[in-house]
Amino acid sequence: MNYEQALEYIHGTYKFGIKLGLDNIRKLLELMDNPHKKLKYVHVAGTNGKGSTVAFISSILKESGYKVGIYTSPYIERFTERIKVNNDEISKEDLARITRYVKEKVELMILEGGNHPTEFEIVTAIAFQYFYEKNCDIVVLEVGLGGRFDSTNIIDAPLTAVITTISYDHMAQLGDTLDKIAFEKAGIIKDGTDVVLYPQVPEAGRVFEDICRKKDARLHRMSFESINMKNVSIEGQEFDYGRFKSLKIGLLGEHQVKNAVVALEAALILEQKGYDRICEDSIRKGLAFAKWPGRLEILRKEPIFLIDGTHNLEGAQTLSRFLKTYFPCKKIVFIMGVLKDKDYKSIIEVCAPLAEDIITVTPNNDRGLPAKELAQSLEGYCKNVLISDTIVNAVEKSLKITPKDGLICAFGSLYYIGEVRSMLLSLE
Repeated sequence: MNYEQALEYIHGTYKFGIKLGLDNIRKLLELMDNPHKKLKYVHVAGTNGKGSTVAFISSILKESGYKVGIYTSPYIERFTERIKVNNDEISKEDLARITRYVKEKVELMILEGGNHPTEFEIVTAIAFQYFYEKNCDIVVLEVGLGGRFDSTNIIDAPLTAVITTISYDHMAQLGDTLDKIAFEKAGIIKDGTDVVLYPQVPEAGRVFEDICRKKDARLHRMSFESINMKNVSIEGQEFDYGRFKSLKIGLLGEHQVKNAVVALEAALILEQKGYDRICEDSIRKGLAFAKWPGRLEILRKEPIFLIDGTHNLEGAQTLSRFLKTYFPCKKIVFIMGVLKDKDYKSIIEVCAPLAEDIITVTPNNDRGLPAKELAQSLEGYCKNVLISDTIVNAVEKSLKITPKDGLICAFGSLYYIGEVRSMLLSLE
């Protein structure tokens, strides 16, 4: 099996859909001799900010001298981005080899009368095997969907569980109220675990408090009132947090300062648990060096070309605040593509009035909303709406109609901005 065949096999399991539950992954990992049981974890759940928080935590651990496994989804440009050790992606050769091994175990599982694992379960099993082979000191594990029945939740109690912001997304699977969604996310809280909690709205916060009490888990709160912003520019941000003065991050947006603080608090817990190479210097370097592509990422300056994976209401509100704060007087052109099962009408209401022109595209995904339908939904919000037949044409058109002192922002789904990113970086 080569790399291309491995991807074909992995993506071919998409037809098995999303199955929330741990029976499949448990059986598969048992046949693999339970590689996940030989590792230590930080487990990260939430609606928005998971990936950025994972990036900050893993960067701090790497700068502290630890070998860190990183598991995230989805990818932006390459499948191998999802599985990393110390920010180095899994090699194509290793992915092919481990996929072949996992495929053999899946076939055995089916012979024994088991269900076929889903795509996410198979990728999660590949990641666990790789991190075990690489002898990682610690793995920072991002939940795929929800928490309680997500296949990453097969792990025993993590060193710390981290909960980022809770808002409305994946409501068909997780529930239609914030307390229901919070309950699913809180499923990663195990007996006696340390839990770092991003400040939540009361109805979500109460759920986490209640579950921590029942599980005898230690809830670590923080106050964003302790943040003192010192400098903000498109090059990065500088802030004080408690005893930590003049911390710097390269990621943009006020929400990233909050994500950095959550990561810092998680790192301090790990330090207390024996990861004593974590120190103020490694925290500073880790926060400063952290990168997370596709989230308020500026790819060129004239005109400014920004990409963002915003795909729900909270993300749209964050993007809107960012554009109003950083670029209040610029002509804005949007490239917009969305998935049809997302609440894209709320995203339109928040973001569309900011743009002079909007170019619609169809994300390369089975759930992608056709560009023509998106354009119809934009009527009344923006006078100049253009429909593009390809993402390449949309980028070329945006560069033609935007003045050098203007701004282009491609957003709406992580499933197409990778193509935009690759194209722009190839033009540099």
